[in-house]
Amino acid sequence: QVQLVESGGGLVQAGASLRLSCAASGRTFSTYAMGWFRQAPGKEREFVATISGSGGTQYYADSMKGRFTISRDNAKNTVYLQMNSLKPEDTAVYYCAARRAVSRWYSEYDYWGQGTQVTVSS
Repeated sequence: QVQLVESGGGLVQAGASLRLSCAASGRTFSTYAMGWFRQAPGKEREFVATISGSGGTQYYADSMKGRFTISRDNAKNTVYLQMNSLKPEDTAVYYCAARRAVSRWYSEYDYWGQGTQVTVSS
């Protein structure tokens, strides 16, 4: 069982940066790939980024590539999402998730956090 807790969301202006964190429980964190997803009101959950257990492999959604960076610190059982040049369309609840291998598909993830709200004003 893996428990995930996101933090770092908030209200920012367009162009600002935020760093989201996701702290995981357990001693096997490095064996899990981690993903970030987001969901805006009235929309489906959307893939943002994923990172392998070692951190050596990352994939991004095309719309986030170059603005968002996923990273992890296995010693701290934490995965991060650095978000730069935020836009109003980035407004959503951001979720972290865990599974054994990287994936872009939210239905393949086994464990989820409760989400953290990111609101970007214009």
